[in-house]
Amino acid sequence: MELENVFKQIDEDDAILFLQSLIQINTINPPGMEKALADLISLRLSESGLLIHSDVVEEDRENLIVSYSSEDQLTNNSKTLIYSGHFDTVPVGNVEWNFPVFEGKQVENRIFGRGSSDMKSGVAAMILAIECIQKAGIKLSGNLQFIGTVGEEVNCIGAREVVKKGQIDQATAIVISEPTSNQVVVAHKGALWLEISMFGKTAHGSMPSHGINAILAINHFINKLNNYDLRYERHDILGDSTLNIGMIQGGVGPNVVPDQCKITIDIRTVPGQNHQEIIGEINELLQKVSEEMNVSYKIDVINNLVSVYTAPDHPFIHLALDKAQSYLQNDPNIGGVNYYTDGSIYRNHLQNVPILICGPGEPTVAHQPDEWVDIQKYLDSIRFYISLAINYLK
Repeated sequence: MELENVFKQIDEDDAILFLQSLIQINTINPPGMEKALADLISLRLSESGLLIHSDVVEEDRENLIVSYSSEDQLTNNSKTLIYSGHFDTVPVGNVEWNFPVFEGKQVENRIFGRGSSDMKSGVAAMILAIECIQKAGIKLSGNLQFIGTVGEEVNCIGAREVVKKGQIDQATAIVISEPTSNQVVVAHKGALWLEISMFGKTAHGSMPSHGINAILAINHFINKLNNYDLRYERHDILGDSTLNIGMIQGGVGPNVVPDQCKITIDIRTVPGQNHQEIIGEINELLQKVSEEMNVSYKIDVINNLVSVYTAPDHPFIHLALDKAQSYLQNDPNIGGVNYYTDGSIYRNHLQNVPILICGPGEPTVAHQPDEWVDIQKYLDSIRFYISLAINYLK
């Protein structure tokens, strides 16, 4: 009966309008400019009785923390459930869209627009869930918070700021509403991006023996890299680790022996792999190439995000799966995703806190032209977040 009273607070027409209003704010990153979105949410909740805190990260970029109960109501044994989502989106891209990019246009059972799936529908659903619990006057024995972050699509700068300021230290469980099509996701891969530069000796292109060709040195390294064993055990949920050479740059002209060449590699790791060990092993490969080709090298880490995994038999995951089966109108399966989330930053800081990823967006259309979210899945997710919070914090 308690849940039904909260569900009655959901105004489905208003929920659609609220999501559309979020999509209508351009938060493409770069530059982000997420403050406008944080302001819109703050304005909506200004008379709700919820505690609202905006935190400046950079100019025109603000994280937002919405709390259902104030800190003085908590004890050391109180649970704290964190609902987390990011405000920024990726660029529109060069492919022409069939629907307006920033309108949130509704067509039958879908809402279109950049961020509709990744992940403004998840953000909207979490905000509305907390708002409905507040409206129904439900008393929780713990703390329920929403943390909205900036910059996830580029460098997770908002989540890093949350951790730096200790704003998530009290968390006992975290839910991130990235697009999973309302599936219960307990794991995602880590991301280790390395930029590797090699330095040879320039010479005239007609006299290559007078120089040291950095492109050939990089080629020699790539051959070694192709035989490199990432030394991991296949993960039951995430499968294999992967390595991709995504960029290469070198040389100034066909008539010059190139003295510099660099590549960027993207390694997606699974639980059990250690990023520092991988960097060390790749450094050993580079050292061998350096000695064999008489070149110098530099290795720069440009992205270093750990994998996330919560055991499926964790009590919080059991609870989430039970509520998903009740309210998400599909047959939810425990799974994993290849993309990374702010959860990488949280996991580094909170080793033993369960992290669940579950959101209404469609992962297959995230970052794509004509991005959309299914309206029913969006509305279902509001009920899921409500039921999960009340049952976890009862």
